[in-house]
Amino acid sequence: MAAEIKYDESSIKSLDWKEHIRLRPGMYIGKLGDGTSVDDGIYVLLKEIIDNCIDEFTMGFGKQIEIQVKEGRVRVRDYGRGIPLGKVVDAVSKINTGAKYDSSAFQKSVGLNGVGTKAVNALSAMFIVKSHRDGKMKEVEFSKGNIERENKEEATNESNGTEIIFVPDETIFKHYKFKEEYIENQVWNYCYLNAGLQIIFNGKKYLSKNGLLDLLQRKTDPELIRYPIIHLKGIDIEVAITHSNEYGEEIYSFVNGQHTTQGGTHQQAFREAYVKTIRDFFKKEYDTSDIRQSIVAAVGIRVVEPVFESQTKTKLGSINMDTNGPTVKAFMIDFLSKELDNFLHRNSTIADAIKKKIEQSEHERKELSGIKKIANEKAKKANLHNKKLRDCKIHLDDVIEGKNKEEVANKRFETTIFITEGDSASGSITKSRDVETQAVFSLKGKPLNCFGMSKKIVYENEEMNLLQHALNIEQGIEGLRYQNIVIATDADVDGMHIRLLIMTFFLQFFPDLVRNGHVFILETPLFRVRDKKETIYCYSEQEKQMAIQKLNGKPEITRFKGLGEISPSEFANFIGEDMRKEPVLINAESHIQKILEYYMGKNTQQRQDFIIKNLRVESDALEETTI
Repeated sequence: MAAEIKYDESSIKSLDWKEHIRLRPGMYIGKLGDGTSVDDGIYVLLKEIIDNCIDEFTMGFGKQIEIQVKEGRVRVRDYGRGIPLGKVVDAVSKINTGAKYDSSAFQKSVGLNGVGTKAVNALSAMFIVKSHRDGKMKEVEFSKGNIERENKEEATNESNGTEIIFVPDETIFKHYKFKEEYIENQVWNYCYLNAGLQIIFNGKKYLSKNGLLDLLQRKTDPELIRYPIIHLKGIDIEVAITHSNEYGEEIYSFVNGQHTTQGGTHQQAFREAYVKTIRDFFKKEYDTSDIRQSIVAAVGIRVVEPVFESQTKTKLGSINMDTNGPTVKAFMIDFLSKELDNFLHRNSTIADAIKKKIEQSEHERKELSGIKKIANEKAKKANLHNKKLRDCKIHLDDVIEGKNKEEVANKRFETTIFITEGDSASGSITKSRDVETQAVFSLKGKPLNCFGMSKKIVYENEEMNLLQHALNIEQGIEGLRYQNIVIATDADVDGMHIRLLIMTFFLQFFPDLVRNGHVFILETPLFRVRDKKETIYCYSEQEKQMAIQKLNGKPEITRFKGLGEISPSEFANFIGEDMRKEPVLINAESHIQKILEYYMGKNTQQRQDFIIKNLRVESDALEETTI
């Protein structure tokens, strides 16, 4: 018989604001992470602080924001009005406290729940707030939400505004590290959506004069787009559109200055409105996929009191522009049916280019239809889920759609698939993985170099076809079954080559996987250094030397040549909570087709020169040593 569970007055507990945030941080900032993913918690902390600065700019106060991030310490300074000095403590430490509840003051603000800054405070080992207002300054220091020091008001010569300094708490964000590329992308987005705002990040100035037009110009190569960017602006809406030569859709959507990375009602409304407008203009019922294939677009709207589907504000749930206004869908259709239609009538050359692109996509789709059917049948016969894929029990769509709610509530969710080569490596990972959230896909030999090939090859090549089925990305990344795609190959020449070929496959046919931060490289230790008391795993020659010094003697040193040499019991240490994985990043100024042309094309001499120039000889690190 099960033991009786006690339930009385002592079972009822009340947590104060900071205890609740620290106990359930995921409710406030999403996943925690270590900074390797763009949506990790440390970037949400930074965003929450910057959002307040942006709201000041939007209201007409302060045209500059300063951001400094160095060794885990963050400083953000705006030149807005500054927090009223008598409310500095309340503004950063009392839930449901803020000016944004007064809609006349912040009608189209990003943050509406009064939680953001408090969450940063509660989750920081150090949090300092300074408010400069009308010649006076107030400073308060917190640690984990508790006041450590509160200075009295004092005179100041500094301009009005608010300064926040914080250091994320390492007991919550373990081994975290800010990636400058992620922050720079955040900064650019703020500038695009707030033309005229200057942000200084680590000493570099960022400024946009043309809003979303600048965004698309930075994200695309003028030599590789099909026609000049269409830029349309209206009251509470801005849109930029073009088509590229790449596969998939690339849509950047924003609400009240917030980058909605998971889209929402406004992004879906744009897609539907764009399709309707194009069909009406050309008076032809083109297939939706043909119209949207290879589109690159940015859309930003401003909504009164937006409703997001999570505290991190990455997906819009609002359906109305304001309490009495039209739905987002109706608003978007009305705007595009007028403005885009007028633009296409005035610019027949661009209209012709769009028509040619649609007809090209239509031709390719019809050409592929027969091949796809045969490929799908082969995938079923290959018994994918038994031979190639060791699947996990829970998938990304389970989390998004709210399935497995109990599991979601009780563990930090992150679904992962490891792509590896060879039976020994896949066997080690399979035996040591978390079967709830980690899957393994085993490659057979080296993948094909698919640079410059059409999508036809994806269905004709068995390995590529099975991989796209395992990921469920045939129709685009909206059906992606795993949050993290981790390439796990040996740290030798063959492993590096396989890694490069897999990345080429993704960049050529499914670039959105990389753009949206889903692709990673697994780092596994090169050495094991141990004595009778301690074992240290080292990921570089430098770490190995430090381990030898620490153990202060003649430890046993083992060089791991391949993943298959690491026992399953050891492998579990490298793919758990402390897994080291490097994200595959594309610099915004670098364009995918040019990257692939350089590394995978026929420019042999250029590539040879690059390799020779960047070659690092580490002979010691390549030897297997046992002392």
